[in-house]
Amino acid sequence: MTHNFDWTTGYASQRSPLFARNIVSTSHPLAAQAGLRMLQAGGNAVDAIIATAAVLTIVEPCSNGLGSDAFCILWDGAQLHGLNASGPAPAAWTPAYFRAKYGADAKRPPKRGWDSVTVPGAVAAWTALHERFGKLPFADLLAPAIEVAERGYAVPVVIQQKWRNAASLPELTTQPGFAEAFMQGPGWGGREPQVGERFTFAAAARSLRLIAETKGEAFYRGEIAAAAASHARAHGGAMTAADFAAYQPEWVEPIGRDYRGYRLHEIPPNGQGIAALIALGILEKFDLASLPVDGVASQHLQIEAMKLAFADVYKYVAEPRAMRLTPAQMLDDAYLARRARLIDPKRAQDFGPGHAPQGGTVYLTAADESGMMVSFIQSNYMGFGSGIVVPGYGLSLQNRGHGFTLDESSDNLVGPGKRPFQTIIPAFLTKGGKPVMSYGVMGGDMQPQGHMQTLVRMLDYHQQPQAACDAPRWRWYGGILNAEQGFDPATAQGLRDLGHRVEPFADSYQDYGAGQFIWRLDEGQGDVAVTGYAAASDPRRDGQAVGF
Repeated sequence: MTHNFDWTTGYASQRSPLFARNIVSTSHPLAAQAGLRMLQAGGNAVDAIIATAAVLTIVEPCSNGLGSDAFCILWDGAQLHGLNASGPAPAAWTPAYFRAKYGADAKRPPKRGWDSVTVPGAVAAWTALHERFGKLPFADLLAPAIEVAERGYAVPVVIQQKWRNAASLPELTTQPGFAEAFMQGPGWGGREPQVGERFTFAAAARSLRLIAETKGEAFYRGEIAAAAASHARAHGGAMTAADFAAYQPEWVEPIGRDYRGYRLHEIPPNGQGIAALIALGILEKFDLASLPVDGVASQHLQIEAMKLAFADVYKYVAEPRAMRLTPAQMLDDAYLARRARLIDPKRAQDFGPGHAPQGGTVYLTAADESGMMVSFIQSNYMGFGSGIVVPGYGLSLQNRGHGFTLDESSDNLVGPGKRPFQTIIPAFLTKGGKPVMSYGVMGGDMQPQGHMQTLVRMLDYHQQPQAACDAPRWRWYGGILNAEQGFDPATAQGLRDLGHRVEPFADSYQDYGAGQFIWRLDEGQGDVAVTGYAAASDPRRDGQAVGF
């Protein structure tokens, strides 16, 4: 019995940072603890991340699944590595393909269904990371996820809210496989689970076993890929087994920009991480530290810098080979100085149109006592992604294809084998070439805004990571500024006086960005590589930071 509790009641609280030499931080405790098990078994931070990511596909299905995409930045103890595991469009996807199916006036691929699904990359990320950096046997890393999927778990508060919101959308519940997977538990009667009810996912456990046994081959070139292709054919999709078989994730060099003596690193396009770098490059021209941290002047400058960044990102970011500008051109210091001069401290401005992608994402980070630090993010996008779940395999697929456009003049025009504009972005901070922090903030277009707002609090105002994480945030999109509950009313009014359209918004999904942070402390001595880390986990989710 779950009793007749009011699960929505609670009180404002301040979490304390966690201090340990080995840490995992993410948005669900069972996932964080799975990663901790790997560290305690002698694994490293990469082993922990893979175990955590696998469990998250089961315990937070509203945000990610086996059909997710993923990105990673990691410090291996000597240098940074980036991994782009976002998937490309099926070979059959062209503008003509979509116009023939959805009309000549279609603006972009659909939001749900098979025609929103690009090749999923998360499983390939797990296998690529393990092959290059893992210590424990790959099958051991997936064992906790298999156990949770088969035995089930009690659905927690925040995830249940997001599940309930999704279950109210016919565009999701009518997709093939969705209701059978996510609304058909024992005694549910065709509804979503309630808080404390047990959810099991035997079909996903079957896929996880196949992935574990074959190190991912069954997913891309075997039984799971064949099942997905068959399901696509049966439901009017263009995805084929050949599209799955052709996929490989890409190791990339992270891009970065200096800010206040530190350097923020992001994955290069096709992701939107460059937005945070642009915004910080603009803010660097202002003395934020001389302004009150939660006051109007500081918040106004941050908002205007973010608007300028989005104006460029939404116009120019796409698959790198299709971009008319390079990241280096977009981050050119003289150019950013010119952009900074456009900001008027006394009034809000419109720096150009943008669009506002919605988000459905999990972020996770881990660090170990050898000094390895991993920043990892995976996502089904838009809450349960495409809504498609391949029966018998629990393969819940992303809808990243909706990130393309059908505008022939756009760099982000859909095309066969092309990767769409992506919202999910891990982040990493260094100083003098040494690792400082792995972090990320979930939530569609909120992600670079969260990267910037939390980093400004830490570097300009010296707030510790958990405080920077806990502080109320704003989110700008489409000309509207949403202010989170707890945001200073006087500051909100001051921003209105400057011309910002400030509106409250009880966000049902993105929660103004939910973050996880691991900050490296002083160097260790003797045979101890690190003194330890300070970790923060966002109270906007059900998660926690765990360590030893």
